[in-house]
Amino acid sequence: MKNYFKFTLLLLVSIFLISCNRNDDDGVPSFPEGSTESVNLWVQDSMKRYYYWADQMPAKPDYHLPVKDFFKSLLYSLDRFSFAVNTQDPSSYPRSVRNMYGFDYAVIQLAGGNVVTTVKLVMKNSPAFNSGLQRGMMITKINGKVITAANAEELTSAIKDQTVIELTVGNWKNGAVADEKNLTIYYGYSSEQPVESRIFEKNGKKTGYLYIYDFPDGMTPSLSQKFAAFKAAGVQELIIDLRYNYGGSVSSAAALCSMIPSGITSSSPFIIYKGNKNGGEVKRTFSQQIAYDPNAVDFNTLRANALGLSKVYVLTSQSTASASEIVINNLKPYIQVVQVGDLTLGKDMAGFVVEDKRKPKKISWQLHPVIYKVFNANGQGSYSNGIPPQITAGEYTTLPLLPLGDQEETLISSALNNIYSKSAEKNASERSVKVLFQSDTPSAAIGK
Repeated sequence: MKNYFKFTLLLLVSIFLISCNRNDDDGVPSFPEGSTESVNLWVQDSMKRYYYWADQMPAKPDYHLPVKDFFKSLLYSLDRFSFAVNTQDPSSYPRSVRNMYGFDYAVIQLAGGNVVTTVKLVMKNSPAFNSGLQRGMMITKINGKVITAANAEELTSAIKDQTVIELTVGNWKNGAVADEKNLTIYYGYSSEQPVESRIFEKNGKKTGYLYIYDFPDGMTPSLSQKFAAFKAAGVQELIIDLRYNYGGSVSSAAALCSMIPSGITSSSPFIIYKGNKNGGEVKRTFSQQIAYDPNAVDFNTLRANALGLSKVYVLTSQSTASASEIVINNLKPYIQVVQVGDLTLGKDMAGFVVEDKRKPKKISWQLHPVIYKVFNANGQGSYSNGIPPQITAGEYTTLPLLPLGDQEETLISSALNNIYSKSAEKNASERSVKVLFQSDTPSAAIGK
């Protein structure tokens, strides 16, 4: 993924841990510089220094394994997120439908037992977007093969292993797929996604809505402008849509959080990082964390646009991860957070890139290990099983999926119904929809 957790502590990552001059006297084998084994020694030394579960690593790993396999052999059994890539080998990077083509899908089983595949996300100016794919379309064939209950997972999962795909898609009308057509989508780059905003109004009460795809560094000017517009319009309630947000910059997440509640000051604590015996514990205020992004708008400027709310609604799904979950957890000491949607992924951890910083670089491998567990100002965290919503709402209970930002869309309407004092519950027939599987859960998302 393009937005990894880089934490800006790159001074710590200037590692000169090549173990080529070791000898058997210290109990560690010696290997020629440049060999696979010597690279594995560097990987092991790096992980001993930074890895959150360093004390769980095997004492005698197999140094003769390929580097990627060696790295995996060091990981704690419950670690879903650490990964390593060879910067000289593009095939070593995590592959996903979202990153390759710019869309996501979900395979769902309807109340009658029928299985359908719906497009849930299309990134702006992505290959999928430019081909004409839209959120809410139904995929019926992949490369000419009809999707069935038996082959749906196999066919859809294989998309990420190709460089061009042909999708047969249609629109959902009266309980069936109509107006089918073929779309050819080529592998390609997807540009940075904009923050989208709306203002809903009913009975004189204005509710601001923000859809945030991810948290890259440098997004604080855009966030500041959105909140300035909300404040000028007299927004009294706020919905933040993080349902597909895999995370990214903790600094950008802190900037967002700083503009929502009242009472935040430059010295207000925002986050606690807890590492291994080498990393220890690191505490940061809102202003300190925001400042780790060199392109961020300063804390006081952000606070000038703060809405001063006592409650915020956050829309979530199982694709809500990392910095997005930090937004939910770390706002709780300061404001009532009403979570609407589904259980989040459960990435209560963070890390930064570990690589050889010598010039010239001698090792091309780049490590993305879990380095910290994260907690809020009250010391609350430990949500590795996900953060449950207060209002459970299934995104796929009503088909076709409406555009993000549409006030009738399921998650948005559930939040608005709560805001305007109507029941957010769905009837029993709607709850019978079952999600079989979805594309690209962010198993490799490392946030920053």
